[in-house]
Amino acid sequence: MFQIFTDFASWLIYDLMGLSAETKLGDALHFFVEDVSKIFVLLVVMIYLIALMRASMNVEKVRDFLAGRNRSISYLLASGFGAITPFCSCSSIPVFLGFTSAGIPVGITMAFLLTSPLINEVAVLLLLSLLGWKFTLMYIVVGMLVGILGGLFLDSIRAERWLQSFAAKALENGRNGQGDSVDMANQTITFKERHNFAKSEALEIFGRVWKWVIIGVGLGAALHGFVPDGWIEQHLGAGQWWSVPAAVLVGIPLYSNATGVIPVMESLITNGLPIGTALAFCMSTVAASFPEFILLKQVMQWRLLAILFALLLVSFTLIGWIFNSLLFLL
Repeated sequence: MFQIFTDFASWLIYDLMGLSAETKLGDALHFFVEDVSKIFVLLVVMIYLIALMRASMNVEKVRDFLAGRNRSISYLLASGFGAITPFCSCSSIPVFLGFTSAGIPVGITMAFLLTSPLINEVAVLLLLSLLGWKFTLMYIVVGMLVGILGGLFLDSIRAERWLQSFAAKALENGRNGQGDSVDMANQTITFKERHNFAKSEALEIFGRVWKWVIIGVGLGAALHGFVPDGWIEQHLGAGQWWSVPAAVLVGIPLYSNATGVIPVMESLITNGLPIGTALAFCMSTVAASFPEFILLKQVMQWRLLAILFALLLVSFTLIGWIFNSLLFLL
């Protein structure tokens, strides 16, 4: 399925440019071209197809659906919606306010927002092609569990106490039925309208993330082509207990989405980093980055941000340790 991208990269780098596959530069550029072309095509095609199916779905319907369900089921539903909805940290404030204005508890909202950047259809396809169905399924389950358990914990400590005043007011108004209401009467949507919606969404998302794909693949290519064989394994790949929290801390200052970070994960694993350590690093980069927390500061007080930050760091560290322990069983 993906051989066409390998052949294209080989033609461009080895045949047209005349570089050798035995050189570090040739190997790195081949990796870069193959992965960028593959991700760009999958990004446009898959988002377009998913958007066709989601053409009639909107945030208001999702909010109403979640608000009317049993609390325990809502965490699972919110995480599931997050897994199929391509929101990233740049969308966190409007999505957060949209959910709170409907009166949906903070924990359910966070289950959605924590899962959404970790899982998307392109990342799942890439993981499936790179690491197989077992690891991909485990990644999906873990990503959803982070959202569900994180939401449960935040609701158990009444996290709404530490919202910014305007966000707390929006939540209270939503609970009292005074939030914004949108009339979403049943309507027939033609295929042309669905196509235009899907085309617009695919182009919008592509325009927002293409640079992060290039940055992520570029970093992956640098690791793949120029890091000496065995260097990463020697420093972080021997299974030391501290390697996982160290990887989590290294990922915090960075920013990427799940699509852009997959090539980095591939390079780390190829160069000898255990799967759990690589996964902890990538999850930290996607869901615990400084840019996302700077945005969330607009709707959360420092105490809630600190709790959320610590929750994610502990979760990713535990996940890394668990995956490293399971590595020898798969």
